[in-house]
Amino acid sequence: MNNISILPKGELNRFQRFVNEVKRNRVSYLFIAPFGVIFFIFTVLPVLISMGLSFTYFNMLQPPKWVGWQNYIRLFLEDEVFLLAVKNTLLYAAITGPLSYLACFIFAWLINELRPRVRAFLTLLFYAPSISGNAYMIWTLIFNGDTYGLINGQLLYWGIIDKPVQWLIDPRYMMTIVIIVVLWMSLGTSFLVFIAGLQGIDERLYEAGAIDGIRNRWQELWYLTLPEMRGYLMFGAIIAITNSFAAANEITRLVGFPSTDYACHTIMQHLHDYGTIRFEMGYASSIAVVLFLTMVLTQRVVQKLLDKIGE
Repeated sequence: MNNISILPKGELNRFQRFVNEVKRNRVSYLFIAPFGVIFFIFTVLPVLISMGLSFTYFNMLQPPKWVGWQNYIRLFLEDEVFLLAVKNTLLYAAITGPLSYLACFIFAWLINELRPRVRAFLTLLFYAPSISGNAYMIWTLIFNGDTYGLINGQLLYWGIIDKPVQWLIDPRYMMTIVIIVVLWMSLGTSFLVFIAGLQGIDERLYEAGAIDGIRNRWQELWYLTLPEMRGYLMFGAIIAITNSFAAANEITRLVGFPSTDYACHTIMQHLHDYGTIRFEMGYASSIAVVLFLTMVLTQRVVQKLLDKIGE
């Protein structure tokens, strides 16, 4: 009680309200406690540990050694590959993030207008690439660098080129191909969430909107549909941000690791390099912290933009 009494009056009142709320809803808090404990142990705690390790030199064989800001100085002033990875990641995220997000919503909006059976079939059709495991590897056959590649074979047959193009090795083409493949796979979880959100909107809302002066589908979308789906839109934005900034596995399988001249090298690949190959865990943790803070900042910006919907 002595600890509580030293708090400012406003803070004390908030603390008392929180304690009273916990007491009133103790059964509900008891039910969510297992999830809360697991979430803290496997999500919050690793983030905090990573932040601490980012200020150390840790090779997993010796105890961590405190080095202060040395890892971050090295990251931004000495590691040229990291700066290249930042450029590639921002370019990749700036294209795939918004385009995949818009594609998910537009296709969900269009499909939602169809009959239930047609809607179910098209939903599965569009969602299939994202759940097909390694099916996207068919693109390695399409862009194969020898004469048996589908693109090279056709271009040679038409006389457009006189020798095969190394699509997945030449830095001039690699990032474009990676973006195309990722966009092909982009109708995933966000797509299903948007469809669920559109299905959950009460039809009476549109009737009331028509009475209040809504005159076309665009006004209906901006003033009625999008505000009602703000929570779904935020969830989809988080998924899009995470997928675009944390890209690694698909890129590695398409263009290899490391890619030619690091043309498709991303921050997540750089993190994997130092964390799982070189085992410089302190340096890898600093990369992870920078990536985490970038994603959080981007999420906050997107949230501010979504709050303006319907104004």
